[in-house]
Amino acid sequence: MSRINKNVLLALLTLTSSAFLLFQLYYYKYYLSAKNGTGSSKSKGNRIGFDSTQWRAVKKFIMLTSSQNVPVFLIDPWILELINKNLEQVKNASQGSASDCRFLCVPRDFTAFALQYHLWKNEDGWFPIAENMGFQCLKIESKDPRLDGIDSLSGTEIPLHYVCKLATHAVHVVVFHERSGNYLWHGHLRLKGHMDRKFVPFRKLQFGRYPGAFDRPELQQVTIDGLDVLIPKDPGHFLEEVPHSRFIECRYKEARAFLQYLDDNSVDAMAFRKRAKELLQLAAKTLNELGVPFWLSSGTCLGWYRQCSIIPYSKDVDLGIFIQDYKPDIILAFQNAGLPLKHKFGKVEDSLELSFQGKDDVKLDIFFFYEETDHMWNGGTQAKTGKKFKYLFPKFTLCWTEFVDMKVHVPCETVDYIEANYGKTWKIPVQTWDWKSSPPNVQPNGIWPISEWDEVIQLY
Repeated sequence: MSRINKNVLLALLTLTSSAFLLFQLYYYKYYLSAKNGTGSSKSKGNRIGFDSTQWRAVKKFIMLTSSQNVPVFLIDPWILELINKNLEQVKNASQGSASDCRFLCVPRDFTAFALQYHLWKNEDGWFPIAENMGFQCLKIESKDPRLDGIDSLSGTEIPLHYVCKLATHAVHVVVFHERSGNYLWHGHLRLKGHMDRKFVPFRKLQFGRYPGAFDRPELQQVTIDGLDVLIPKDPGHFLEEVPHSRFIECRYKEARAFLQYLDDNSVDAMAFRKRAKELLQLAAKTLNELGVPFWLSSGTCLGWYRQCSIIPYSKDVDLGIFIQDYKPDIILAFQNAGLPLKHKFGKVEDSLELSFQGKDDVKLDIFFFYEETDHMWNGGTQAKTGKKFKYLFPKFTLCWTEFVDMKVHVPCETVDYIEANYGKTWKIPVQTWDWKSSPPNVQPNGIWPISEWDEVIQLY
C-alpha cells in the first residue's frame, strides 16, 4: 500500500510540475511579451517584435540625430517600398499606436538614411556623442568635385558617407550635397587604405557603389513602428530614381588641358555659348514638363565630355530621345515655348528628326533613337534628294551629369558613344563636318518615295 501511494504521489508531483511549466510559458507568451512590446507580428518575417536589433539601432540613431539637430531622412529602399505600399495607413498612424513591428524588425545588416549636409550646422562633436551612445562610426571623405574646376580649391575634402554600427546592425548615412541645378548629389563610397574593410559587409550597401544624383525631395514626417522619421513626400518617385541615379562627373582635369591650347574666348564664341545654354535650359524645361527623358547627343555630348563646355563653332544644341518616349504634343509644346519648328524629317516609325529655331540662328536638333537586337540608331534625311541615312551606336544606358548648371542625362558608356559618332580622333577639333559622310557610324538607308516627301520632309 505504501509503495502504491509513493507511485501515485510521484505521478501527481510530475503532473503538477508540468502544469506549472505550461502556465509559465503561456504567461510569458501572452502577457509579458505583449506588455513589453515584443509580441509576434502577423507579417511574415516580422516575428522578432519591437525588441529587434535593427529597431533598437534605428531608435537610438533617431534619438541621436534629433538631439543634435542632424537633418536626416529615411531613404532605405526596402523600407520605403513597404511604406509606399501602405502610405495612407502610415500617414494616419498616430504616434506610438502601432501594435506590430512591420518595417524595422526584419533581420537586415543596414538601414539607410540621407543627411542634407548643407543644412547641418553642428558637425563638430557629433562623433564623440555617437560613440558615447554605443555606436562605432566610420567617416568616409573624398575631394569635393564642385571645386575641381578651381585650381586653388581642387582637392578639398568633404564627408560623403557615415557608417555607424550598434551591435550587429549598422546605419548607413549617405551625405547629400547641394549642386547647381537645385538637385542633390552623393559621392562614391571608396574606402581608404587604412580603413577596416571588415567593419561591416560594405558590398551589401545599397548606396555608394557609384556617385548618384536625385531631385530635391519634399519631406514629410511619419510614424513607423512607434518611431517618428522623415521620408520623401513622394516615396514612389524617390524609389524610381534609385536604380537610375548614377552620376558621371565632368572631366575637369582633361578639360583644362584641352582648353589651355584650344579655348576660344572671343566675343562671338562667348555670345554663342550663352545663347546655346539658354536654349538647352529652355529645351530641358519643356521636355521635363512633358515627362520626356532626353540626353546630350552629338556635338553637345562631345563638348561636355571633352571640354566641359559648349563647342563654340557647333552652331546648334543636340539632344537624343528614345522613340518610345515620343509624344505627339512635343512640337506644340516647343512652339508654345517660343521655339518654332524649323523642319521635321522622317516618321515616328522610321528616322524621325525634329529641329527647332532658337534665337540668333542657334538651332535645337532632336534625334530619335531606335533599338535593334545588338545596336541602336538614329536617322537622317537629305531634303533635296530624300536619301535616308542611319547612324549606328552600341547599346548604352543613361547617367546623370552636371552641364551648364543643370542636371542632365548623358550616355553612361560615353567613350563608346562618342567614338561611334566621331571616331578615335574625337579629341582633335574638326570645324568642317559633313553629316552625310564625316561620321564613321553613318551608312545609307535607302530613299523616301516621292509620294511620301510631303509627309517626311516638312518646313525645310
